[in-house]
Amino acid sequence: MDSFSIAQLSQYSGIKPHTIRIWEKRYNALQPDRSDGNTRYYNSDQLRRLLNIVTLLDAGHKVSEVCSLPDKKLFARVEAIQQSVPNESSDYFVAQLAAAGVNYDESRFVNIFSHCLLRYGIKDCYLKVIYPLLVRIGLMWTSNRIISAPEHFISYILRQKIFTAVDSLPPAAEGADKWLLFLPEDEFHEIGLLFAQYLIRLSGKKVFYLGGNVPLPSLIEAVKATHPAHLLLFLVHHDDRIMLQQYLQKVKKHFPGKKIYVACGAELAGILKPVDRIQWLHSVTDMEKVLAI
Repeated sequence: MDSFSIAQLSQYSGIKPHTIRIWEKRYNALQPDRSDGNTRYYNSDQLRRLLNIVTLLDAGHKVSEVCSLPDKKLFARVEAIQQSVPNESSDYFVAQLAAAGVNYDESRFVNIFSHCLLRYGIKDCYLKVIYPLLVRIGLMWTSNRIISAPEHFISYILRQKIFTAVDSLPPAAEGADKWLLFLPEDEFHEIGLLFAQYLIRLSGKKVFYLGGNVPLPSLIEAVKATHPAHLLLFLVHHDDRIMLQQYLQKVKKHFPGKKIYVACGAELAGILKPVDRIQWLHSVTDMEKVLAI
């Protein structure tokens, strides 16, 4: 069974570690195991329990009440409120998709996802539910950490869903703006790039999608063949700031006249120097502003 640190519980649930510890001590909300070094660790059942507690708290229940419930009753209450969740409150679905993912419950994950599609429509489902889920579990701006097995599982399902959403879009009109999307060499976390592809295609643009781990010579050949006006890349790793800085300078040099966008987390952008003609994108809002121009 997978094990999680209290920091990972905090990441998945949005609840601070200090608060989790208080709930454990005051309400016996969770029962972590301890390593030989006396460090707390939690299994997937404990993480799912925490996510269910958070879901009910968001729905207005009292913490003292829900923390005392056994797992079956906790889950039953969560199931009972799905239909009554207000449209403006998507935290319920984010938490429950995460809970289904950490327990490898594909059927429940797909069921919740389908409900969100019907409730919000395709675009808002991705903006209100899927994007926050990606950010919450670290699949959007993943740093140099080992991705857990549940995150691989969630990523696999979401990749399928995003591919389906992209395939459902009509082809771009003749003469539409051309975008080329890629990840640099040794970058493999595609899910953010896939999500960007969906948004760009949705806006009516033409996309050439190269995917992950694209060497610079291959990128140069692709640009020569496709003549895009815009280049978009995602940066995730930041183990060597100097190499990243040099790479961005090379991209700028090789593609004069192109509009270049770099999507990355604010933490990474904060350690890199600005580069002329390169625009940073830190959120869906930044991406939509660019597409609206």
